[in-house]
Amino acid sequence: MPKIWEFASYNLLSLFSPAVGLEHLHCDMKRGFTKARRREPQVAELLQKDNIHQRIGILAQRGIYEFYQTSLIADGKDAIAQTAEILQLSQEVDSVRIKVLQILENYHHNQFLASKKIIKLSRGDEGFPEPILIQQGNNTFKLYAAMDCVLQEEDGTLHIVDFKTGKSDFDRRQAYIYLLAASYIYPQQKAVASFYNLETCQQSERIIASSSILKSFQVELSSLSQRHQKDLYRYRRNFDDFNRIFPPNPGVSCRYCAFNSICKFAMTEATA
Repeated sequence: MPKIWEFASYNLLSLFSPAVGLEHLHCDMKRGFTKARRREPQVAELLQKDNIHQRIGILAQRGIYEFYQTSLIADGKDAIAQTAEILQLSQEVDSVRIKVLQILENYHHNQFLASKKIIKLSRGDEGFPEPILIQQGNNTFKLYAAMDCVLQEEDGTLHIVDFKTGKSDFDRRQAYIYLLAASYIYPQQKAVASFYNLETCQQSERIIASSSILKSFQVELSSLSQRHQKDLYRYRRNFDDFNRIFPPNPGVSCRYCAFNSICKFAMTEATA
């Protein structure tokens, strides 16, 4: 089989197409930096750095993992201190350390996974999962779907849970990607998906998808993967076309963009 370059993931989808209501904050140039110029030294250095919100999310999820991996959840108040030591929270900046400790305390009092049958629980920092090869028409693409947690309900239904922190909204498209992946990984089992915010202890509704919805979503991801590869090909043929292939959308979102220090279109307080 020839090499398959086309791929799709929720990360690519979110870079390519914003969630409903966030169109005004979307900037396609971020996709260009992240996917087309990621090996350039300046870009690679920025990509290696987690912002505060990302760092909190990674450490919070790993903390939940450690609770169950080492049976610390049963150790009462000592569980928080022991987990903090495992995570080396003392080496984190105060804003990260304090928030992660609060999340661990919240979870210890609201144990979402208590008494549930855990099929899979991710650390949150494993990197790319094994891709799923999907054939759609004449196109084959790799689907990457990193599932935070997979539970088994009493009736055998698989329940895929994605952990969140902060104030980020739940995006149903991410749930559809998990359900599409589950239809290939666990083809004989019914599956549902939901989101759980470790910071607020709030869970979303359970999301289901019919086979026709998953098929339509698969077609969309296949098209997206091809369009993205065409953009990369165009850029590699002419580097000077970067801002035309990946057009910028300067505005308030520039303040929070990881690439604002190297993007010539970024709006700062001085240019706003």
